[in-house]
Order: sequence, then structure tokens, then C-alpha cells
Amino acid sequence: MALILNIDTATEFASVCIANDHHVLAMEKSVDQKSHASFIQPAIKRLAATAGIDLSAIDAVAATAGPGSYTGLRVGLSTAKGLCYALKKPLILLNTLEVMAASVVAHSSAINVEEKVLYCPMIDARRMEVFAAVYHKDISVQVPPCAIILDGNSFEQLLLRHKIIFSGSGHKKLQNILSSSNAIFSEHIQDASALSLRSLLKFKQNDFADLAYSEPFYLKEFYTKHS
Repeated sequence: MALILNIDTATEFASVCIANDHHVLAMEKSVDQKSHASFIQPAIKRLAATAGIDLSAIDAVAATAGPGSYTGLRVGLSTAKGLCYALKKPLILLNTLEVMAASVVAHSSAINVEEKVLYCPMIDARRMEVFAAVYHKDISVQVPPCAIILDGNSFEQLLLRHKIIFSGSGHKKLQNILSSSNAIFSEHIQDASALSLRSLLKFKQNDFADLAYSEPFYLKEFYTKHS
């Protein structure tokens, strides 16, 4: 068994959970993207109290490393790294889009979605741009994570051959311009419990990140305008 603290601050919804294998012992959530930094530390303290666990007892800390909100990624990763240094625990980094896809797969399985459908999680970026990827049910990659400027022809070739479930904060941009009977739009929102589906697998494989050199996966470089 593995006791893992899972941290997700990559999107507009932040959440943390402690999971014993796949069983979530406690969960905290926030829907205010601007308060991720002030939410995270108190939430982790409440988690430990609710679960009745001293943080020194956890086996690893997992966090979404991106893509996602630049600020959110830095908040989550710095918190995870700080805990790992202090507790001398390994760090597990997860791709946000993989976590989103795994969450929709689990949700879709519960409502008996057909086996061959593809999954396309999307994170809203600027204007008509999204961060997206396309996965099979086993989370193997059909289209790797990339930044896409959406138009009415987006995913045209894939949609000729497959049904695709689009999800995440960016999917409404596509829903407004895409006309395809093979496009399915999901309102499902993942939380930190979805991380536990992926972090346990990495833990069992000893797939740990380098604490000193791990960085957020921004997908696109952050930039600011200078006067």
C-alpha cells in the first residue's frame, strides 16, 4: 500500500487529497483560481487532521506539473517540493492533461461509454488557444500535448474515424464552432482524486522526479510585456 498526498493547482479548480492506494481518505477543494496560494497550505493541514495522519507518515507527494496556469503550477510544485525536502519523501510529477483524461475515462466507464472512444482534455489559454492532447482509454497517446488555436476544422481527420470526448475548461471554445456528430462534450471536472489514479502507478514504478531540477511543464514559455 502507498499513502500519497496529491496536489492539483494547475487549473482554475484547486484540490488536494490524501489517498491510500486508490482510496481517498480526505479531500479539500477550492474554486477560486486567484486564491490557490492561500488555499494550499491550510488545506493540507486540514487534510492531515481529517484523515488522522501525520504528514511524516506519507510515502510520497504527487503534483500536476502542467500544462496549466503559470501561477498555479508554480504554487503546486513549490509546495510539493518543499514538503518533499522537509519530510524526505519522493516527488511524483503528473501531466495535467493525462490526469484530466484519466478522470474522464473513469467517469465515462461508470456511464458505459463505448470502448473505442478517444479523450481530448483541453485547458483554456489565450483567445481561441487551448492546451490539449488526445488519449485512448488506457491513456496511451494519440496526439501528444500541444498548444492549438481552434477553428471549425480542428480534429477533423480524427473525428472522421472516431468519437472524441472533449472536456476541460477549453472545450466550450470548440463546442461553439465545431459541427460533428462524433464530437461529445463533457462537463466533467477532475479533482485530486484523479491524481491518485496516476500517482500510485508511478509510485509502484519508482518513477520519481528530481527534486533539485524538476520544473513545471508550461508547454509554452511564459512572457510578460515590458514598457
